[in-house]
This record gives sequence, C-alpha cells and structure tokens, in this order.
Amino acid sequence: MQLSTILSPERTVCNMPGVSKKRFLTSISEHIAESSSSLSADAIYNALLAREQLGSTGIGNGIAIPHCRVQECTQIIGTLVQLDEGIDFDAIDSQQVDLLFVLIVPAEETDEHLRVLSGLARLFHQETFCQALRDASSSDELYQTAIRFSEQSQS
Repeated sequence: MQLSTILSPERTVCNMPGVSKKRFLTSISEHIAESSSSLSADAIYNALLAREQLGSTGIGNGIAIPHCRVQECTQIIGTLVQLDEGIDFDAIDSQQVDLLFVLIVPAEETDEHLRVLSGLARLFHQETFCQALRDASSSDELYQTAIRFSEQSQS
C-alpha cells in the first residue's frame, strides 16, 4: 500500500489540539469535508461515530485508526494527525492516543478497505515509524515522513 495514493499534504495535520475523542471526530470530519466536495462533515462524523460505537479503533501504543464507509465517498481518503497532547480514545491498552490515521472509504469498497487497514496496521506497528511521526514539527514534515516510510516498506 502506497500512502501517497490516499494521503495528501492538505490532509496531514501536525500538532492538532486533542481535547476529547468526540471533539477530535468533529474537527477531523470538518477538515476532511473541506478538502472533498462530495462529502459533508455530518456524514463523515456520523459514520465515524457509529464505527466507534461498535468498538474503539484505538489499536494501542498511542495510535488509533478511525475508519468508516461513507455512501457519498468516491475514493479512499486518508488523513494523518499528530495531536499536541494525547486523548482518551478507549484504546485496547488504555493509553492516551496522539497519532491517528483516519480512513474514509466508499461504501462498496469492502476488500480494499480491509487491505488498506491491514497496511496501515503494519506501518503503525513499526516503532521507528511512529517515533518519526511523533518527532515531526510541521504538517509538511509529518507528511514527508509518512510517505518516505510507506515507500521504504514497499521495497
């Protein structure tokens, strides 16, 4: 999986205020909707919230991969976020979350959805990848770091 196919500099946010899980989901839904003319913030938020109610997407070690299918979505959209401080995300290890990759997928893309989630989980289980993301001091540096690691893991 090449992150560059689903992630853009506009959807990479460094030092985003954390506050709470619900506030994060609201803010990130608005951010994603701003960069996509076919998606509304309400549709994204409602789908992300419904998915979180099924079980937390906090995978441990300060990482969460909130994901959902949205009917109006026409292509897979990724958004990478580094929070300025960790938030409670009901993660499986009860740790605060400070790195998130939000994935919005077209409703009919079941197989691709699972393939991308699997690729993201592999990336985020690399300690050096996560530390490099945490060390980034700008959105551009965060984006470049993610893309570089993604390309390296493909070779």
